[in-house]
Amino acid sequence: MLKIGILGVGAIGRTIATALDQKSGQKQIDAELVALSDQDRAGAEALSSELSSHPAVLSIEEMIERSELAVEAAGQAALPEFVPQALARGRDMLIMSVGGLLGREEWFHQAEKKGCRIYVPSGAIAGLDGIKSASVGRIESAELTSRKPIAALKGSKYVVDRGLQLDSFKEDTVIFEGSAEEAARAFPATSNVAASLRLAVDPAAAVRVRIVAVPGGSENVHEIRVQGEFGKLTVKVENVPSKSNPRTSQLAAFSAIATLKNLTRSLRVGT
Repeated sequence: MLKIGILGVGAIGRTIATALDQKSGQKQIDAELVALSDQDRAGAEALSSELSSHPAVLSIEEMIERSELAVEAAGQAALPEFVPQALARGRDMLIMSVGGLLGREEWFHQAEKKGCRIYVPSGAIAGLDGIKSASVGRIESAELTSRKPIAALKGSKYVVDRGLQLDSFKEDTVIFEGSAEEAARAFPATSNVAASLRLAVDPAAAVRVRIVAVPGGSENVHEIRVQGEFGKLTVKVENVPSKSNPRTSQLAAFSAIATLKNLTRSLRVGT
């Protein structure tokens, strides 16, 4: 049985841990949750006490050492410590804060040398399998428009740096247009969709991102348009935000659970 550790016990980490703890039902994963790690040790211990498996609460280093696959659900800022330690121990990883992988090709090279796998769930969008298939041929354009409620954008680096008064907006407003790489830097907590699309598309193809602030909105809406040698692809997903974190879509946590289920089953559909 695959031994899994989780870094981060926020909305996504808690959902994954709960799914791993279930021994029957739709969310069942043929794996064992062996450790939790978080800067908020009290929060991690509280979660452990709620789970039937009572996983150990450890440091990042100890959690990785005990695991065969380490899950990151702690935010981009955790990756510079988490990824090198996992690579040093030859551990496979599942990364939720995908934006933190952009521009880190050295990690991918090290993973290849070590024989490690870095898994990126589809997150809050759909269609990545089709986009990856399309990228075998020529991609002419790839665009992402993300429409986000005001609550999901508050506190973002880009918003704070520019002093945007989001509560004063009376209508849908485009607050950002740029590359996926720029979006990942500007919105480190909410740019995982843009980063996932960037990683799925051939590196030679540009990925353009538009972020729209929606006063009174309640859902994170992502629309992807890709055109190329294969034809055209359009995907639109309207996500319900996590109850405990409006910046996180419920689908993002579900996609991590689906990835783990796929890894531990003999029949694997898609990635």
